[in-house]
Amino acid sequence: MDRKYDVVIIGGGQTGLSVAYFLHRYKINFLILDENEKAGGSWSKGWDSLQLFSPGIYSSLSGWMLPPPKEIKYPSREEFIDYLDKYEQRYGFPIERPVTVQSVKENCKYYTVETTKGEVETKVVISCTGATSTPYIPKYEGMRDFKGQLLHSYYYRNPDQLKGNKILIIGGGNSGAQIVSEVSRTHDVQWATRIPPRFLPDEVDGRYLFDSASQTEQDKNEHFQDHKDRILSDIVMLESVKEAKKRGDLTARKSNFSFVEDGVIWHENNEHQVFDAVIWCTGFKPNFSFLNSLDIVQNHKIETEGTRVLQKEGLWAVGYGNWTGFASATIHGVGKTAEKTAEEVIQYLMDFEDFVPILDIKP
Repeated sequence: MDRKYDVVIIGGGQTGLSVAYFLHRYKINFLILDENEKAGGSWSKGWDSLQLFSPGIYSSLSGWMLPPPKEIKYPSREEFIDYLDKYEQRYGFPIERPVTVQSVKENCKYYTVETTKGEVETKVVISCTGATSTPYIPKYEGMRDFKGQLLHSYYYRNPDQLKGNKILIIGGGNSGAQIVSEVSRTHDVQWATRIPPRFLPDEVDGRYLFDSASQTEQDKNEHFQDHKDRILSDIVMLESVKEAKKRGDLTARKSNFSFVEDGVIWHENNEHQVFDAVIWCTGFKPNFSFLNSLDIVQNHKIETEGTRVLQKEGLWAVGYGNWTGFASATIHGVGKTAEKTAEEVIQYLMDFEDFVPILDIKP
């Protein structure tokens, strides 16, 4: 095996780049493996009109701020993908793409990473594949009977994809609200959510959510965890969302129904409603299939303390949601967990005789 590294980072999206930023200051030998053909991570799979809901200062990775958007208050999907591309070039990160990691296997104190382009040996593996790698669709009675179009938000790009005019959009949160706002301009839309959608005041955006969360954490309130989860799911009033709400298109029914061939039956009143297509905005689950050989994955999760995997030494998981650090799956929140992870990794590598870190504190 002729390719050996101190660290292999699996995933070249915002999380992988954030971890790489803190590792590259130590001048260590690391490699990023990314399955995408180009920079952008999961953002390259977002719908065309996807928009961030925080200004650039709250939508930037460590070290280099996102340039201000050209025309709108918040950056667009394309502007953020361009930023990620320039970010990895700015720091000269070693990235191989497209390459798929098939498995990670133990090899004494090392790991062998098996990929579609051969094997790599490494002392440390950091999983950064993201919390949005596997679309999640909840089970509903009669789903197999429905003859219309089924589409998860992961595969949604724009309304031109939709077959027919009557559209059911399932799932709340910002993705549901943004897609409802767009599709309802041209189609007859019914929104269905598990709980009533919560809209933030017009002047509140992502920056206030994180500030609020930080203040609440200091209060040590026993309901803090519930509060953290709530504020990250509240809907930011982007201009498109404001317009849809004024049109009356953001009224949601409780998602309590069964599917039939041509639509659904609402349980509350046994009403039959016809739909041509369904868009699922019901979230994601992380994909750790490449770690199955280590026998540490349970219910799409890995037992961690912070980002450090407890069952195996030399293994970290970053950017998968609050269980790997509050807001670690967000652009603004990943920096803190990435920095702490890099510190832990360097400390772990100090036990290897051939490891000599050289700290370069320049940004």
